[in-house]
Amino acid sequence: MKTTCNWLTRWAILALAAGMAIVPLGASAADAQLLNVSYDVARELYKEINPAFIAEWKKSTGETITINQSHGGSSKQARSVADGLEASVVTMNQANDIDMLAERGVVAADWARKFPHNAAPFYSTMIFLVRKGNPKQIKSWDDLAKPGIKVVIPNPKTAGNGRYTYLAAWGSVLKKGGTEAQARELVARIFKNVPVLDGGGRAATTTFTQRDIGDALATFESEVQMVRTEFGDNFEVVYPAVSILAESPVAVVDKVVDKRGVRKQATAYLNFLFSEAGQTIGARHFLRPRSEAVAKKFAANFKPIALFTVDEVFGGWKQAQKKHFDDGGEFDKIYQAK
Repeated sequence: MKTTCNWLTRWAILALAAGMAIVPLGASAADAQLLNVSYDVARELYKEINPAFIAEWKKSTGETITINQSHGGSSKQARSVADGLEASVVTMNQANDIDMLAERGVVAADWARKFPHNAAPFYSTMIFLVRKGNPKQIKSWDDLAKPGIKVVIPNPKTAGNGRYTYLAAWGSVLKKGGTEAQARELVARIFKNVPVLDGGGRAATTTFTQRDIGDALATFESEVQMVRTEFGDNFEVVYPAVSILAESPVAVVDKVVDKRGVRKQATAYLNFLFSEAGQTIGARHFLRPRSEAVAKKFAANFKPIALFTVDEVFGGWKQAQKKHFDDGGEFDKIYQAK
């Protein structure tokens, strides 16, 4: 018991030092314990996923399991794991963050081949949340760049949805046949209209909904239902004509699960996300499922939209990261010139 307590204390201190939320979910006296380090706006999803998996695992194995959660900006979370936060699994909103962990030897180099669909059980896209009645008539990425518009976007350096928003805007120009220079100009004008650069997606949602800042919030499609549930029907959803496919990849943290002897539990936990039950929970939280049967059942939740991938437009996350988000990259140049 002392070893377990010491472990929990260590990761709790690391998580709190990083400013992340830790949510214990599961039984108080467990045979096994997992820590899922996840991105900022996945709290509600895993509040439902975790007890469902715990019950299924108990029924099939007789073992009681506890699952603890840590949430924050996706890239910030990944860096915390790289720096020693002892995650059993990581469930992020972009492959780039898990690739970084693979480069550090924290997860397997072939992590994307360990589970179906490149280890991404769900996907989403970037849309706009606007004030009721859409008083500024925001309909497109171009509209976010107009003078007088204030748009709330989290920091692309720390938050996956900030990064996806940046790439979606840039790619929208290229998909229309525009040039790289025109894409850069649009993104620069959009970020000139950002009044506050929050560290994570949930903080950006709070800025828009509770602090009443901004005319539009660029966010994941899956975040919309949470906003409506918590803050009422005071907002409208705008789908741009084209946006980016935003995957939610997952991976087992090999060194930790082997050290703790929980590899089978961690692997089963992530496999649960691809199961019919896991896919159904994801769809209820407005994450687009991989299961065709579940997608058909929840078709009313997901408006058809033209999506492009990071690979298609930017040559993959590695190239996108180097060009746009590494220190001294395009984003730094754009934001410093704001």
